[in-house]
Amino acid sequence: MQHLLRLDEWSVSDLHALFRLASEYAQERGPRRDGCAVLFFPPTSLRTRVSFERGASMMGLQPVTFPPETLDKPEALRDVAGYLAQWADIVIARHPNIGVLEQLAAANTLPVVNAMTDVNHPCEVLSDLYALSVTGDPVQLRYLFVGADGNIARAWQEAARAFQLDLVQCCPAELASPGAIWNGDLRDAASRADVIITDGPGRHAKALAPYQITTEVLGWAPAGVRLTPCPPFVRGREVSAGAIASPNFVGYGFKSALLPVQQSVLSMLLDSTAR
Repeated sequence: MQHLLRLDEWSVSDLHALFRLASEYAQERGPRRDGCAVLFFPPTSLRTRVSFERGASMMGLQPVTFPPETLDKPEALRDVAGYLAQWADIVIARHPNIGVLEQLAAANTLPVVNAMTDVNHPCEVLSDLYALSVTGDPVQLRYLFVGADGNIARAWQEAARAFQLDLVQCCPAELASPGAIWNGDLRDAASRADVIITDGPGRHAKALAPYQITTEVLGWAPAGVRLTPCPPFVRGREVSAGAIASPNFVGYGFKSALLPVQQSVLSMLLDSTAR
């Protein structure tokens, strides 16, 4: 049985299989699935929750959603998974602690999908890579992540390791992710980027203020650079209003890829249970 907890567990061939399946779902020709998807999401979740619930329903799965606190109980999570397997076919969980997802997956009774933890967010990255695949091979592009270490930075690091991506992180040196290829010079880093990714600064807003992506920064980059800030973004914080208004901003369109990508993840993992 396969799970999606970290992108380190995927290969380039897995990525291309996902792209093919996502293209089918984008054209409403993807495989239908009977059954039930159990989701654990906080009320603040917006894009990922809507796309998972809607996507599951469109492909034939009944979504049943609980708050993530439902998993925070003395009951062993292998028992939770064992009971859920009597009625459900797959679990999609957003929980701060990836250990909770790992324990659910360890029971090996249901495939488990990571819908975001405090250490990573694999579906967010897969959707951006699929959106890029529509116009070319995303493995051949140069990626610049502007921001501090965090779950989005680490998810992109996972993708870089799994798919051999050319990924550079730009931020103060002390805020870089462990093992990242780092460049503290924003102008130099932007000059070699095909895709620029940002994340919210969190408690590092002051230190990251000089790294805001503006129209000037986009002008340093090669023509046609794509700007895909991880939502929720704030104009005047990690990105300027001008950068978001520019034709380089691809955020809305790229996030539409969440729907077919997450349908494809569900389909691929459900296939793994039948092998």
